[in-house]
Amino acid sequence: MSADVRYRDAQVGGCVEASVQARPDGSVIVRSTEGLRWFPDRLTDALAQWAADAPERTFVARRDHGGAWRTISYAQMLQRARAIGQALLDAGLSVERPLAILSGNDLEHLSLAMGAMWAGVPYVPISTAYSLVSQDYGKLRHILAVTTPGMVFASGPEYAKAIAAAVPADVPVVMTEGAVEGLIEGLIEGRTVRRFDELLAAVPGPALDAAHEAVGPDTIAKFLFTSGSTKQPKGVITTHRMLCANQQMLRQCLGFVADEPPVLVDWLPWNHVFGGSHNVGITLYNGGTLYIDDGKPTPAGIAETLRNLREISPTIYFNVPKGLEEIANAMDADAQLRDTLFKRCKAFMFAGAALSQAVWDKLHAHAEAAVGERVRVITGLGMTETAPSCTFAVGTAVASGHIGLPVPGVDVKLTHDAESGKTEIRFRGPNVMPGYWRMPEQTAEAFDDEGFYRTGDAARWIDPADPQRGLLFDGRTAEDFKLSTGTFVSVGPLRAKIVAAGEPCVQDAVITGLNRDDVGALLFPRADEVRRLAGAAADAPLPEVLHRPAVRAFFQTLADRLWREATGSANRVARLHVLAEAPSIDKGEVTDKGSINQRAVLQHRASLVEALYEGRASDPFLILPNRGAA
Repeated sequence: MSADVRYRDAQVGGCVEASVQARPDGSVIVRSTEGLRWFPDRLTDALAQWAADAPERTFVARRDHGGAWRTISYAQMLQRARAIGQALLDAGLSVERPLAILSGNDLEHLSLAMGAMWAGVPYVPISTAYSLVSQDYGKLRHILAVTTPGMVFASGPEYAKAIAAAVPADVPVVMTEGAVEGLIEGLIEGRTVRRFDELLAAVPGPALDAAHEAVGPDTIAKFLFTSGSTKQPKGVITTHRMLCANQQMLRQCLGFVADEPPVLVDWLPWNHVFGGSHNVGITLYNGGTLYIDDGKPTPAGIAETLRNLREISPTIYFNVPKGLEEIANAMDADAQLRDTLFKRCKAFMFAGAALSQAVWDKLHAHAEAAVGERVRVITGLGMTETAPSCTFAVGTAVASGHIGLPVPGVDVKLTHDAESGKTEIRFRGPNVMPGYWRMPEQTAEAFDDEGFYRTGDAARWIDPADPQRGLLFDGRTAEDFKLSTGTFVSVGPLRAKIVAAGEPCVQDAVITGLNRDDVGALLFPRADEVRRLAGAAADAPLPEVLHRPAVRAFFQTLADRLWREATGSANRVARLHVLAEAPSIDKGEVTDKGSINQRAVLQHRASLVEALYEGRASDPFLILPNRGAA
């Protein structure tokens, strides 16, 4: 990095230095040299603190149908939480009969979450896709069966079919007033349906005070369900200790969030740990303001995100790589967006996939044009089971794939995985779950004999001679496989390489080749991009578009490049198939946040894998590289 490159000042720490202990069994223990400081027993203690210290400050805001921001202050949220908490107790809710929330990010959802935690009642935020995208409601039924809720909330009539199909008839349903009035006739006939405002009208009493007093570090705040792939989703028990400990870890690593109240503009769904625990938590723990972004990182949804970012300047900005890519591209021709976004932003953070170097470079260029200096891009490693953050890379030399060093309070164990030949990373600390709800066998399998959570993720040192440079993500241990020659194929890095080389037309790649002679790949295309490349209409059938000359030429060039740039059989892609059928959420091929599951795709598309290896050059669905390019 050039000496004249300047980065905006932002206080970071906590995860920039670590002790490294090699043990006789071959494992390595890595710990931050900074200890974890005090944190409260309950996340709602932060709500009480800020309601007292900054009662009029906006805690959360969301645009109404007219486009104006509707706000809830800290004092108002405390009042709402206490009323809702009393109403939940009056309805008989408990850890055995929690509150299930089917709908997405909105003011009612967050109010219900605060009220449930205040009263010591767990809540269950459920992916909206399981109600609105799924065709069989299988995952929704599974989650409701595991948690046995005593009440279900949904914001709109679009959830009526899912409620009728999956929610037991004796479970009360709460909806917003407009949704109750607009329900589709007969779909939830005979059920108890209450208006959300009825909960707000409850009068807090001694029962609520007693319930709140009983809430402690081990009280369950919520159940967060894993995405589920070839197996059903698992309910991660998330306690107040986990949430509070992790927020203190984050504050010590990202000190600037405590220097001034953080301002977030965020769409990330609250049924996921990144949006619902990490980002909502940063806002609440540090007395900040969260602007709910109803946009999405899609061609249709990004417009709303851009509208919000032209108006609100965040102090830290979170997104998935595709979202950052869309924003970076939009700034090319939108100086107002660029200047508002960079006005006071101390850092960008991404998770869920690798950020391409091209997008990284573009963010730096836009920052320098807007404010004369770069804004650091940070990342790390975390998961639902760890509330989520366990490692962070916060320096100015961070690159894609870096995951950094442990946050204060987390012990990292690096242990050799004999089957894959990689090094698995495991975690232990107060932010780690006690287990999966009502799944004792899966809980036992999740931990080793020292109490470390087995992540299934692989990691390696950026520089083995200098561990202080941190760790590098090395894929999933279970995804890797051997070719018929006995050569190991490291799936994670190869996927990332294909996606980067296939910009902008490749969404993801599924790697094939188990016990075969060479590596292949099934490609999920970005439908909007290939239609744009082909000059096709937005509703043109994808199978037809994929066979247009410009699109075929793009993927042929990709195949040739991957073959030419390979260094050996383990990363030399010998055949490609571009998939015309979108991944299925019901089959576990894709999560509701868009992550592709390798095993599920390979399982459900086994016949396509066979065709990939049996097909000849004349097969219109097969793309073979020009091997003379090697």
